[in-house]
Amino acid sequence: MADLNAIAKRIHNISPDPVFLRLEDGTEAVFRMDWVEFFQQEFKAEGVCDDDDADYRFVSSADNESVLVGRQGPAESGWTAVGAVEEAKRVTDDASADS
Repeated sequence: MADLNAIAKRIHNISPDPVFLRLEDGTEAVFRMDWVEFFQQEFKAEGVCDDDDADYRFVSSADNESVLVGRQGPAESGWTAVGAVEEAKRVTDDASADS
């Protein structure tokens, strides 16, 4: 069996504690996951960002190389692709987000 995606594994291991994520578009924020799961290699999670009131969905890409991010605002009926997660780390006192 191939390895799990390293970023997905990090998100899974840190949750339910807050997770600091840097996305490929430059977004840096603290996310709080409502649920996180692996099914074999496939990763899925859903949570919220401290900086807005949208819902976020995280899924592994088809080739398991990336964790893709979708966003759904409170007034939106569908999901918008945001991009991929570049970095995931545990929130510490010196994290860039105010939480």
